[in-house]
Formats: sequence, C-alpha cells, structure tokens
Amino acid sequence: MVDRSNLFSSLPEGLRNPLLEEFDSITQAYLEARWTPAELSGGKFCEIAYTIIDGYSSGSYATVPSKPRNFVDTCRRIEQNGSLPRSFQILIPRILPALYEVRNNRGVGHVGGDVDPNFMDASFVLNSVKWIMCEFARVLHALSTEDAQKSIDRMTSIVIPEVWDGGSTKRVLNHKASIKDHVLLLLSGGTATTSYEELVRYIEPKNEGYLKRTVRKLHSQRFLEYNEAVNSVSILPPGSQYISRWLAKQR
Repeated sequence: MVDRSNLFSSLPEGLRNPLLEEFDSITQAYLEARWTPAELSGGKFCEIAYTIIDGYSSGSYATVPSKPRNFVDTCRRIEQNGSLPRSFQILIPRILPALYEVRNNRGVGHVGGDVDPNFMDASFVLNSVKWIMCEFARVLHALSTEDAQKSIDRMTSIVIPEVWDGGSTKRVLNHKASIKDHVLLLLSGGTATTSYEELVRYIEPKNEGYLKRTVRKLHSQRFLEYNEAVNSVSILPPGSQYISRWLAKQR
C-alpha cells in the first residue's frame, strides 16, 4: 500500500499539502455532523483540484492553488484537451462545477426552503471529493482503481473528540456513553477492521457476554460487520451515520 506522504509526490508541495488538508477537513467535519464546514471546504477543494488538472494538462504545475475567473467556462475548456486521461478531461471537470454550485447556491450559502439540504449536500461533497482523490491517486501514481480506493480509505484521518487514542489502546472519554456507543465510537474514524479482542481491551466491560450480544445485535442491524470466524469487526454506513448524529447531540 502506498504511504500517504508519497501518494501525491509528483505534485509540488504547494498543491499537495492544501489538497490533503482540505480532504482531511471535509472528512473530519462530515463525521462530526458539521455540514456547513464540509461544504465550504468543498469549494476550496475545487480550486485546488482545478489547479492540479490545469497543471497536468499544460505539463507545468502552479506552485499554489488559484481560482479561475469563470470556473464553469474554464472547466469546459479543459474538456477540449483530448490528450488527457478520460477522468481528467471529462468527468472531473464536470464534477467540479457541481461541487462549486453546492458551495455557492445551496443551503450553505442561503437561508430558506422547507427542508435543510445541508446533510445531503455534505454527503454529495464528501463522496465526490473521495472519488476525485481516488482518480488523482490512480492517474498520478499509476495505481489500479482498487489500490487507489484502498489508499484513499487508509489516508482518511478522522479524529473522534470523545475517543482518546494512545496508540496501543483507545478509550471512550464520555462515561455516559452506552456499550453500543462505545463500540461504534471506537470503530469510527476510518475504514480499518478491528478485532473483537481489541474492543474488549478498549472497553473493559464488566460483563463481556453483554458486549458480545451488543456486537451481534449491531451486526444484525447492519450498524457493523462482525465476522465471528476471524473475530473481525468493522463499521458500516448506518453505524457511521448513527455516530454523526450522536456527536451532533453532544455539542
């Protein structure tokens, strides 16, 4: 697996660092249910991504991100460059204006309407940005689609405020959290699989049988995936959504 520090090594530091910082900002804000910051960062990400595509197209990267005067028209001009990889020529230049539109003209920028669009808009931003990052990794580092996805998943660094990470152990700091909350909080923040034994060590339950029943119930509810044959546990999207709502209630 390609290390995060080398994943975009072909880019100048003035583009690589902002790209990673905005990606981290979006994923962190999303998990903490801070929809508006996630969307605003999506706008910044667009400017960085455009600068990267423009540099790749011209053969010379700018040292820092820049915002084109007319974002939509500039992205359309990139589509005329038939020498680019298809995703760089067509797909990303069409996704970026949509992301920019969320930044400028949806709930993040204006008040009104019967339904707050911020959650679904932030979800669109997060998944679009992850897809673009995968394409950057695939093209710039000559990775397969599968390896690019795995690399981006691994580099997604999300800090859960209620979880202390001491390296060899983790602790949920909110003493009022239920066993269910303990399990899902400890599994959040990434895509790595955790062993059931690690959960036991992190939680130190008074009744280990109750923990086992909780994990099995969360598996049946599809909040997590529990493979008892190898004792591996990993969070599923409904579990991540539950934690997003849980974190929002703590603020």
